[in-house]
Amino acid sequence: MTATPAPPGRRERNKQEKLDRIVAAASALFAERGVDEVTTQEVAAAADIGAGTLFFYARTKGELLLMVQNALYADALDEGREAARRIDDPVDAVLAIADPIIHCNRAQVDNGRAYLREMVFGDPTEPHHAKALEIVAQTEQAMAETIARTAAGVGDPAVLAHIVSAILFIAMSASPAATSVDTIREDVRRQLDALLG
Repeated sequence: MTATPAPPGRRERNKQEKLDRIVAAASALFAERGVDEVTTQEVAAAADIGAGTLFFYARTKGELLLMVQNALYADALDEGREAARRIDDPVDAVLAIADPIIHCNRAQVDNGRAYLREMVFGDPTEPHHAKALEIVAQTEQAMAETIARTAAGVGDPAVLAHIVSAILFIAMSASPAATSVDTIREDVRRQLDALLG
């Protein structure tokens, strides 16, 4: 007989409610104006909390951006992973994983670039940064599994997935702001063709 876990207490529910309000407020403000144009005080006011309370959840604006974007990138990875399951061509299958991530990154270009910057240069002991790196590891794992399934014998799937991850990171971060998602996608496809074709 398994025990049913107790429902969260009032304190935990209040914390989750505040976190949800913070994420919603930051998401809306960042999407509207970009992370660089939004202050933490504006996020706190929009979430109807004090600035000190906001710093309990995220000490810097970079951490706040990681908190917001991590959920979006995790959803994009889930979408890509699901799409790749139905594809047998290695380039198309890996691109199916990458495509929603590219779209997520370019939805608000400045936010996408800032997220990648925070991922690389942020505080590795900070939990939102650790979550971002976990999403990268999950992305590489999904790509490695896809390569192993669709391109047996091409090379070490984990190494190839790590290379694809680097290709994707550079394509998203180095492209000028006006570069379309389709242009970035085709750049990634050309490189995947050279690597896996």
